Amino acid sequence: MSSSLLPEGFHDRLPPAGDAAARLEARVLETAFGHGYERVDPPLVEFFEGLAARLKASRTIDAVRYVDPVSQRTLAIRPDITAQVGRIAATQMAHHPRPVRLSYAGPVVKLRASQLAPAREQRQIGCELIGLDSIAAAREVVTVAVEALAAAGVADISIDFTLPDLVDTLAAGPLAVAADRVDALKERLDAKDAGGVAAIDRRFLALIEAAGPFKASHDRLCQFDVGGALTSRLDGLWRIAEGLFDKVSLTLDPTERHGFEYQSWIGFSIFAGGVRREIGRGGSYTIVHDDGSEEPAIGFSLYADAIIDAGITPAERRRLFVPLGTDPALAAAKRAEGWVTVAALAEGDSAEAQLCTHVLNETGCIGPA
Repeated sequence: MSSSLLPEGFHDRLPPAGDAAARLEARVLETAFGHGYERVDPPLVEFFEGLAARLKASRTIDAVRYVDPVSQRTLAIRPDITAQVGRIAATQMAHHPRPVRLSYAGPVVKLRASQLAPAREQRQIGCELIGLDSIAAAREVVTVAVEALAAAGVADISIDFTLPDLVDTLAAGPLAVAADRVDALKERLDAKDAGGVAAIDRRFLALIEAAGPFKASHDRLCQFDVGGALTSRLDGLWRIAEGLFDKVSLTLDPTERHGFEYQSWIGFSIFAGGVRREIGRGGSYTIVHDDGSEEPAIGFSLYADAIIDAGITPAERRRLFVPLGTDPALAAAKRAEGWVTVAALAEGDSAEAQLCTHVLNETGCIGPA
């Protein structure tokens, strides 16, 4: 076996895609910083026990684990950065006035991949607003996500909203369902299995029928609302969406659960034209403190690989070849104007060899390569 091979699900990011990924990350984080989100940079590895306590639910099965030769304790490579940001907010920044706004970027590694997303290592970029999960907080987080993607050159954005705790709310009250059947009901609703849903409780079929374009879906849910149990959620969802109608396409799938196992009252997936799978996801959740108490939060994560691989933010190669013997001051002036300069270091070097699009001449003028 060649020593140059990489494990399944891992790959090198070569030029110019590596530069495109770096620009995407920089523009997203710059937009977030403009809204008050300051960057944290947690480590790639943590004690599994602590990470598992904050990941919740099924996310722990995604973690690659191994025994630390120093501490002899089980370590985990993070499969998600959100939980780490929650740890930082709950411990080292517990004294910070709420809400606290944090941003991050870094690699995550998953134990297994799916057919749709075969990469086991991904670059995750995101923002978390900790201490609130109100309508105002949700509006800000969704707005920052949209603005950040626009700043990175991503167009044709669409957002699919969901209400992760909707079925639990209905099943525990106005549309009572036996506790031991709720999980099966949620799974069949998520799969849009009308026959399976009908076998448990036909009243929930209306939720499958409600999925679609946001305004029409919202209207159908308002008509379905049993005893006003959903009024506050639906009113809040409308207030979040109303500022986005002229910016992005909006849909609503009230029973979407995949990837929203730990979200509370609102979740959303972000899509872009030309990409088969989502490029981001977000929603409200809680972070766990060491004393067992929980704190509300809301945020979003973007998946840089999905965006770059689809060519949504094309890699720019505006490179200026600087022939041997050219005055360095001329090249410096062009870099100040935004050019990338590539200097010849030996006789026979050429613009073509250095993948340059333009050439600088001895008078400081620029011509095509």
